[in-house]
Amino acid sequence: MTNVAVVGSQWGDEGKGKVVDWLSERADVVVRFQGGHNAGHTLVINGVTYKLSLLPSGAVRGKLSIIGNGVVIDPWALFDEIGRIRDQGVDITPEVLRIAENAALILPLHGNLDRAREAAAGASKIGTTGRGIGPAYEDKVARRAIRVCDLTDEDVLRFKVDRMLTHHNALLRGLGEPELVAEDLITALLEMAPRLLPFASPVWKILDEARKAGKKILFEGAQGALLDVDHGTYPFVTSSNTVSAAAASGSGVGPGSVGYVLGITKAYTTRVGSGPFPTELFDEVGKGLGERGREFGTVTGRARRCGWFDAVLVRQTLKVGGIKGIALTKLDVLDGMDELKICVGYKLNGEILDHLPASMKAQDAVEPVYETLEGWKDSTYGARSWADLPATAVKYIRRLEELIETPVALLSTSPEREDTILVQDPFQG
Repeated sequence: MTNVAVVGSQWGDEGKGKVVDWLSERADVVVRFQGGHNAGHTLVINGVTYKLSLLPSGAVRGKLSIIGNGVVIDPWALFDEIGRIRDQGVDITPEVLRIAENAALILPLHGNLDRAREAAAGASKIGTTGRGIGPAYEDKVARRAIRVCDLTDEDVLRFKVDRMLTHHNALLRGLGEPELVAEDLITALLEMAPRLLPFASPVWKILDEARKAGKKILFEGAQGALLDVDHGTYPFVTSSNTVSAAAASGSGVGPGSVGYVLGITKAYTTRVGSGPFPTELFDEVGKGLGERGREFGTVTGRARRCGWFDAVLVRQTLKVGGIKGIALTKLDVLDGMDELKICVGYKLNGEILDHLPASMKAQDAVEPVYETLEGWKDSTYGARSWADLPATAVKYIRRLEELIETPVALLSTSPEREDTILVQDPFQG
């Protein structure tokens, strides 16, 4: 048995929620290791749809669920989410959920600053969700963040709030926004403390004990590798590392504890927000993909941009992320199409590239080089074996494997957990 890290191999929204839920039933512990409540996972369990943002997917199944130190936590959003899940019949208690005591908090001021900066940027905005994720990570890196453990000591809390507001009020003045009053923030945090602190733990220790006991740990990533702050389409990225290496640093385990890395990969490509997208379609084909795939953000409700499968980008993210196998999702959205295109290279200034360059200008200028494959008319929806798939659909999958140089370990054919074709069990390595 080995532990498993699940990460997105594109720009997020690849269908991680269903796959993570499928795996979480086989795991003992499920860990969120980066991101915040800008991420959205949709689970369908026994016909009930759960929409999660901060909670690890294992929480709805009663599995020990951990929010690691690499996550930035909006406690108000967290308890709103816990309340929604409770209304659906699932009680999230400290016996089920543990939160890293050294995790940084997202405060109301972070969301306000996020939205103010996006508004001031106008046409140059990054396209954030406006939930304060970026500013919270900025404070963490600048060593002025409020952490979960700080809520245990009012003197420490006051010291840190004063230090934080020295910075934030200067920013707000520059943006023409009202300045913040320290006492208001301190009061709000002290009111939150009795609710949040029962969940706080040294989660690195819990994970070490689980590892020694031979328990199976599932590390659950948010967003996708192309939104990684280092390896994504910078600056149109998120503020954390979304690649599998972050599973270790974001939860407090050594890199050798991560084990098998599974990359969730959509059978076409989508993106939310601003930034380069070489295979984006602006025609009826792209519109059809969005409609059939119900491509709207779980958290934001924003329509996703749609395009053909980009084998160049996926191959690049699989190599950077050390991904051993992919879970291919939403193949059924391609049902009924006469032909399909796959991006196999880029053209830039008369040259053919086999990777996406790091330069923002170059990323915006690359032109996709396509290979065309025959489509299929029969449905792949709900297929549970290779024999249920049209021959041309299998041919499409095999060509993707060749181009991305990585095998398909799982094939998801609907949002239902049971509609999954298992090729290789990630927990078996």
